[in-house]
Amino acid sequence: MAAVNPAEKLLAELTCSVCTDYFKDPVCLDCGHNFCQACITRWWKGSTSNFRCPECRTTFCQRNFKPNRHHDLRNIVEACRTLTLESAKEPEVERVGEKRKRTLDFFCQEDQIPISVVYHLPRDHREHTVVPIDEAAKDYKDQVRSHLEILKKEREEIRSFKLSGESKSQELLKQLQTEKQKIVSEFQLLHQFLKEQKRLWLAQLEELNKEIKKRRNEYVTKLSEEISSISSLIREMEQKCQQPVSEFLQDIKGTVSRCKREKFQNPVAFSSDLKWRIWDSSQNSAVLVTIVKKFKDSLSSRQQLDIANMTLDPDTAHPDLTVSADQKTVRLGCTRQALPDNPERFDTAPCVLGFEGFTSGRHSWEVEVEEMGVCAVGVARESVSRKGGIQVNPEQGIWAVEGWGDQYWALMSAEQRIRLSLSQAPRRIRVYLDYERGQVMFFDAGHRDPIFTFPPASFAGERIRPFFQAGVSVPVFGVLGTVRLTLCP
Repeated sequence: MAAVNPAEKLLAELTCSVCTDYFKDPVCLDCGHNFCQACITRWWKGSTSNFRCPECRTTFCQRNFKPNRHHDLRNIVEACRTLTLESAKEPEVERVGEKRKRTLDFFCQEDQIPISVVYHLPRDHREHTVVPIDEAAKDYKDQVRSHLEILKKEREEIRSFKLSGESKSQELLKQLQTEKQKIVSEFQLLHQFLKEQKRLWLAQLEELNKEIKKRRNEYVTKLSEEISSISSLIREMEQKCQQPVSEFLQDIKGTVSRCKREKFQNPVAFSSDLKWRIWDSSQNSAVLVTIVKKFKDSLSSRQQLDIANMTLDPDTAHPDLTVSADQKTVRLGCTRQALPDNPERFDTAPCVLGFEGFTSGRHSWEVEVEEMGVCAVGVARESVSRKGGIQVNPEQGIWAVEGWGDQYWALMSAEQRIRLSLSQAPRRIRVYLDYERGQVMFFDAGHRDPIFTFPPASFAGERIRPFFQAGVSVPVFGVLGTVRLTLCP
């Protein structure tokens, strides 16, 4: 290896590693390294703790440096400055600052700082991975740009969430407005007797209206804050990419870390409870129209929606069905049980009825399909046939939907089965019964989406009971499936 020019070695020892020029008002840190007083002051600017030495990275608890009291160092610097000026004609001697600037061309991966290797690799970095500074800058700049693309896409996604939420709120508010008009119109027909009822119902709608607006504002505010935060980060990263290489790579690890923000999770704008309350309000207005036409004095005693605590009736269960001890779950077994052939029991079709029955009011319950298989869920008349083969349709006194795997049908008659177009197969089905209106409806309880509504029927005062069928034989597939149905609490 060629010997280092003594003059160059001397000049290197008398230059500041921050500004890469001769020392000006040199000060010494506790670790022994010297810097220009102005340079170390700028280097520590903005720090309140963890003051690091630019050379060895030693960390100090407080801002502490002392003027270099060795007058020889100051005198030697001045002498060398003069020597440099006098020797300017010699090609091998040049201004040390210029030489050092050209040699600041490597980057330490471990310490994440640019380093100078004018004469030899500094002792603190000899065991570290060192790469050319341009290569390091390109690599980190590519990383930052990659994160920028992700951040921009996420910002657009959040903006779409915001627009969707605002649109949904408008739909809900419009729906509320429609219901409000119906209620006002019907109450005008009931005069003084219904004035109090009118006030209560409109107050409920107004409460819902305020709640929707409140939740919308909270939702939009949250998304706006998230968009603002990401936009600020994007601006910061874009400005960072425009900085000179030495500035760009300072604290680059922290910069990249800030880019790796947690993926934004779209919050729930409108709770399922709120949707059910709005839907219930819609049903209230429809019931109101019917009741007003029949009798004016029935509104004050109209029953609220009853969330039934449903159980199964073991006395009606087919012998192949096993009902759990709490009467909440039914499963199709492989072996027929020795059960009494009482009049209430299904003897051919694997069916079972709910223990509870209804002759008035509005009722709702949920059924969970816990395993893949064929099942039918709905309601049946008390007088439904229990013996021999049965047909699941309204003509035979059963209103039910049937599912197998991801496909569902509404059973209308022996000749007609309507295939339902669902975005996904429900695993929890809510059954809704309005006895007075003769209405049976089905919903995907998990997503609060409607599944099917049967045309109005006349129950004629007869008791209506929940109906379940497991392991239904489906002619389309020619198989006998196995399923477990559980009544949700």
